[in-house]
Amino acid sequence: MKQIRRWQRILILSLLSISVFAPLIFVSNRLKSITPVGRREFIEELSKTRFRTNDLRLSAIEHEDGEGLKGPRLMLFKDGDFNSLVRENSSDQSDGNNHKNREEQVIDSQKMTVSSDEKGQILPTVNQLANKTDFKPPLSKGEKNTRVQPNRATDVKIKEIRDKIIQAKAYLNFAPPGSNSQIVRELRGRTKELERSVGDATKDKDLSKGALRRVKPMENVLYKASRVFNNCPAIATKLRAMNYNTEEQVQAQKNQAAYLMQLAARTTPKGLHCLSMRLTSEYFSLDPEKRQMPNQQNYYDPNFNHYVVFSDNVLASSVVVNSTISSSKEPERIVFHVVTDSLNYPAISMWFLLNIQSRATIQILNIDDMDVLPPDYDQLLMKQNSNDPRFISPLNHARFYLPDIFPGLNKIVLFDHDVVVQRDLSRLWSIDMKGKVVGAVETCLEGESSFRSMSTFINFSDTWVAGKFSPRACTWAFGMNLIDLEEWRIRKLTSTYIKYFNLGTKRPLWKAGSLPIGWLTFYRQTLALDKRWHVMGLGRESGVKAVDIEQAAVIHYDGVMKPWLDIGKENYKRYWNIHVPYYHTYLQQCNLQA
Repeated sequence: MKQIRRWQRILILSLLSISVFAPLIFVSNRLKSITPVGRREFIEELSKTRFRTNDLRLSAIEHEDGEGLKGPRLMLFKDGDFNSLVRENSSDQSDGNNHKNREEQVIDSQKMTVSSDEKGQILPTVNQLANKTDFKPPLSKGEKNTRVQPNRATDVKIKEIRDKIIQAKAYLNFAPPGSNSQIVRELRGRTKELERSVGDATKDKDLSKGALRRVKPMENVLYKASRVFNNCPAIATKLRAMNYNTEEQVQAQKNQAAYLMQLAARTTPKGLHCLSMRLTSEYFSLDPEKRQMPNQQNYYDPNFNHYVVFSDNVLASSVVVNSTISSSKEPERIVFHVVTDSLNYPAISMWFLLNIQSRATIQILNIDDMDVLPPDYDQLLMKQNSNDPRFISPLNHARFYLPDIFPGLNKIVLFDHDVVVQRDLSRLWSIDMKGKVVGAVETCLEGESSFRSMSTFINFSDTWVAGKFSPRACTWAFGMNLIDLEEWRIRKLTSTYIKYFNLGTKRPLWKAGSLPIGWLTFYRQTLALDKRWHVMGLGRESGVKAVDIEQAAVIHYDGVMKPWLDIGKENYKRYWNIHVPYYHTYLQQCNLQA
C-alpha cells in the first residue's frame, strides 16, 4: 500500500513539473527562432496582454441583459488614464478558423452620460483617432454571399499602410527641429521599416508577411504620437501645408512630363537615324540607271487607284504602303505616290528599291524638285509662331497643292504617314462625292474621343473669321481622305488656301498646323464618311475601344505617341509592328526591334 501511494505522489509531482517547465521551454525556443526585431515585438505583445488583462479584470462593467432577442454581449472598459476598449465577441470567432479576424476599436472616452430612466443605455461622446478601424457587426447570411471574392487583387491594405506612413511623417514634421526623443526615434524607425517592406507593391497580394507584421507596431507608435502631439489645430495646419507642397510637386512633375513628351515626339530615334544614313549611303553607291522604280507607265494612269502619302520617315511610309497593298483584293490596281523632301528622298527611294512590291506600282517624289510651292514658303510657315517643326513643315502643308502636284489625276486617297490600313479600300472609289471635294470622317460628336470643335482651334474673336465661318460647324479629320481633284480645280481651292494663309501670317487666326486652315479652306466642301473607314486616337490617351479598332478600315496614330517612338502606347503598337520587316538586315544592324 505504501508503495502505491509513493508512486502516486511521484506521478503527481511529475505532472506538476511538466506543467511548470513546459511553457518556459516553449517561450525560450520561440525567442531563439525569431529575429531580434520579432523578439522585441513578441515581448511587447506579451507585456501589453498582461497589463490589459489586469485592467480589464478591475474595470469591466457588463451591460444588463435586455428583453427579447439576445445579441452579442458588449463589454465597456473604463480607465481614467488610458483609452477604453470596446470589443464584441461573436460565436463565429470561436470555431478555430484561421480566416476569421478579430475586430477591435480604440477610442478616447472623454464624456459619458448614463440616463437614469432608460436602463442599460450608455451614450458616449468620443474623439476617434486617425488610425482607427471602423467597427463592423457580423455579416448576415445574405451579406456573406455578396462578399468580394478573395482571389480578386485589391489594394486596401496597401492604401492603409501608406496612410500610416503619411501620418508618421506628419508627426515627424511637427516635432521640434533636431529633436531626438524616444517617440521621434520610434517613428523614424517604424517608418523606414514599413517603407522597405512595402517597396513598390501596388496590390495586397504583393505584400510580404513581414510588411503585415510591421503594421501593428506602427499603429502602436502612432497611438503614442497622438498623445504626445495633441495640438490638433497645429497638426491640421501642418497637414494643409504638406498637401499644398505635394500638389505643387505633382503639378511640376506633370509639366515636366508634358515637356519631355513633346520633346520626344519632335526628335528622331537613334535607330531610325541609323537606318536613314545606311540607306542614303547605299543609294548614292548605285548607278543612276539602277535607281529607277519599275512600272513607271502607271504613274498617272487614271484607270488605277492612286494613293498619296507625304512623309519624311522611312519606316512610317513603308508601313502605310505595305499595309495598303497587303489588305487590298486587287493590289495590281494600286499606284502609291510617296512624297518626301530632298533630305529623305535617297533613303526612302533606296528602301523601296530594296523592297520592290511586284504587285503594285510605287513612285517616290521629291517636293523640293517640283515648282509648286512658293519660293518663300519656309519663311511664311515660320510666321505661324510654333516651336513644333511638325506643324511648320512644308510636307505638312503641301497637301493643299495636290492638284498642282498631280495634274493628270482626278481622284486620289490621301494618307497621313501615321496610319495603318486593315481593310480593302476599293469601295472608296465607288462613293458618290455629291459635288463635294473632300470625303472625311467627322469629329464633331461630343462625348467621343475624336471630338474637336472649331472654336478650340480657330480665333472667332476676329471679326473676319466670325463673319465668314460658324463656330458650330462640324469638324473632320485628316489621316484618310477621299479627294476629288477635278472638283478642287473647279472651285479653285488652292487659291483660297493661299488667301487664308496670307491672312493668317498677319494676325493670329488659328492654331499652327494644317488642320485648322484645312477646315476653313474646305468649309462646306466635305462629305461625311462612315466612321468605320477611319478610327483615330491610337497615338494619345483617347480610350478608343478595341472593337472599333478591329472593325476599322484605317487606324490612325494621331497625337504624339507615335508607334515608332518609345513613348508609343504598347497595346496599340502591335497593329503597326506586324507590317515592319524587323528581320531585315539593316533594321537588325540599327537595333530596331518590336
